[in-house]
Amino acid sequence: MTLFRSATQLMVQYAHYHRDRRNITTHLLGIPLIVLSMGVLLRGPAWAVAGQTLTLAWALWALTSLWYLSRGDVLLGVATTLVNGVLFAVAHEVPLLAHALGLAVWQAGLGLFFIGWVLQFIGHYWEGRKPAFVDDLVGLLVGPMFVVGEVLMALGLLQRMRMDIERQAGALR
Repeated sequence: MTLFRSATQLMVQYAHYHRDRRNITTHLLGIPLIVLSMGVLLRGPAWAVAGQTLTLAWALWALTSLWYLSRGDVLLGVATTLVNGVLFAVAHEVPLLAHALGLAVWQAGLGLFFIGWVLQFIGHYWEGRKPAFVDDLVGLLVGPMFVVGEVLMALGLLQRMRMDIERQAGALR
């Protein structure tokens, strides 16, 4: 898999590692927790740019958004960008919750990261396959897109992509 394949090609490749419904279910919670944790862990340092606060998290969001939006599926790219943006916005509010719980922000971020990955590995245990990123690091970028795509497909959208995935990777089990 290469970094600049189309959304459908990336989703099909990723789907080869994700055909068990239980695995997909763990990803629906685990991947957003990991994205949220990245926002928490990268929220500092911050710089003032054109009157706005720029953090490493927002820089990462901008770069990944360009990638999602350039994969050739506008709906999936925009939806993934928006979902990740919401998660990063929430991540910037986690310090309040962390302090209320008596945690350092980095502890909250690492906790979210750890829980997210535990869920991922439980899902892959059920799947009986290793995570996609083990064979190709691009899978780390595709994961959030796959989760958003699964939700969109469940809502009846992206049906052509769903047919391509099922034809090439097989039906869900």
